Order: sequence, then structure tokens, then C-alpha cells
Amino acid sequence: MMGLDTNVLVRYLTQDDPEQSRIATREIETDNVSFFITSMGMCELVWVLETAYNYDRSTISDTLEKILQTRQFAFDNKALMEKALADYKKNKGDFSDYLLGHESIQAGCDKTLTFDRALKNHALFQTL
Repeated sequence: MMGLDTNVLVRYLTQDDPEQSRIATREIETDNVSFFITSMGMCELVWVLETAYNYDRSTISDTLEKILQTRQFAFDNKALMEKALADYKKNKGDFSDYLLGHESIQAGCDKTLTFDRALKNHALFQTL
């Protein structure tokens, strides 16, 4: 197993740089090799796709869903990523906020305090 940096994953997904995309695709699609994607890496991926590539929520949701279902990819906490993705799909907050909220619940917290109005009335958060 190899760790996978976000920039390699971005090249693989966007195919925007011919040379780096070719290398990323070759490496990721190699048989008998799996790649580890951290929660932080997934959050960074969403941020890059939103800010640098102007992907909309629906496209990002579809992309994350495909990544989570790809056999070559392993995750530090796939179940929480899937929960965060489900919240991201049906609410207005950021993927990273929902992941943080689910991680906090898993750690034994009652809720996560936030000033983020997009998270108001969500069960994971208490908005100040």
C-alpha cells in the first residue's frame, strides 16, 4: 500500500496536465497496488475541486462517491467519510465540517460548537 497525496489524486481525476495525469493514471491503475487516502486528503481534494476547478456540489459528491467505491483506494475511516458525504449531499455545509462533526461524535463528543450558519439546526453541531 502507498499513501496518496492529493495532488496525484487531482491529476488522476481531472486529467488536466498531460504528463502528470498520465503518470498518476499509470500508477493508480497498476494491478495489485492499493493507495491510502486520509480524511485530510479527502477534505483537501474537495477544497481543490471547489476553489481551483470550480466543481459544483453535485459533481464533487459524485466524485467522492466514486473514490469511496474504488477498490484500489483504502481510507483511514471510510464509514465516517460516507456519513460526511451523505450530509454534504443533502445540506449546505462543507464536507470537512461534516467529517469533523462525525469524528467528534465518534470520539464521544455530544456536538461540535461552530459559528458556521450553514450548519445551524444540524444534529452534529451547536451553532453559537
